[in-house]
Amino acid sequence: MNVASVPKRSPFRYPGGKTWLVPYVRAWLRSLSRRPSLFVEPFAGGGIISLTAGFERLVDHVEMVELDDDVAAVWRTVFGKEKDVIWLCDRIKSFDITPESIRDELAKTPRSIRQRAFNTILRNRTFHGGILANGSSLIKHGEGGKGVKSRWYADTLCSRLSDIWQMRQYFTFRHGDGFKSLADYRERSDVVFFIDPPYTAGGNGKRAGRRLYTHNELNHEELFSLSAKLAGDVLMTYDNDNEVVELATKFGFDTELVPMKNTHHAEMVELLIGKNLEWARQMLYRPPERLLFE
Repeated sequence: MNVASVPKRSPFRYPGGKTWLVPYVRAWLRSLSRRPSLFVEPFAGGGIISLTAGFERLVDHVEMVELDDDVAAVWRTVFGKEKDVIWLCDRIKSFDITPESIRDELAKTPRSIRQRAFNTILRNRTFHGGILANGSSLIKHGEGGKGVKSRWYADTLCSRLSDIWQMRQYFTFRHGDGFKSLADYRERSDVVFFIDPPYTAGGNGKRAGRRLYTHNELNHEELFSLSAKLAGDVLMTYDNDNEVVELATKFGFDTELVPMKNTHHAEMVELLIGKNLEWARQMLYRPPERLLFE
């Protein structure tokens, strides 16, 4: 999949981002027998999949859920009042990016949601790998030796924020527990769920979630159990791990490995999990001219 052709809509540079998955999600949603009334992402993070579903009108409405207070502050601001989005963009464009100014800014306690949103974007765009969890540090060299300015594209960031706000009628954001959102829509067959939890499952996996995310612990067996009871369709992504495959098998899910590249352009595989992944196998194993979903 050519990820360069996927529109970059998220304001985040997010560890574990799913830009590479966008073509698969398009195919999944188009393969369904009816258009979903609601698309729910209970662990939204950088939100590229939710944004794609909403912007491309693949579903009627999107609900994004995020527990992390800092990430939630960004989504609460961008889906909120116009004056707060304007303030955030003005702050991004006017901020003088230096290691000293960043440290000074982040040393302050945010006094509003929009201030917290700015601080979150500042850290996300100037810390190694966009990592927001404790222990991350400022970029030293960056692209072309630009250091902390490497990922600070003020005009691009503000364009994305403005675009999201313009599309806000198609989105709902909930600051809270993703498990609750799954339970709330458990009996609705017109709702679909994209589930990409922090990667802390399995004994063979990298357990990268502990390093990358503030909230990285959850009961994966409970997540599989609840997901198996959902009336609507489900697509999950996980690291390829024996324990995860065993959980998927235990709860009656279909699995498929798909190729992807990480942030260092190393070729890897990711595990897709769903009720029926025939649409994914059509993408992976058939010649392009025979694909049912382009």
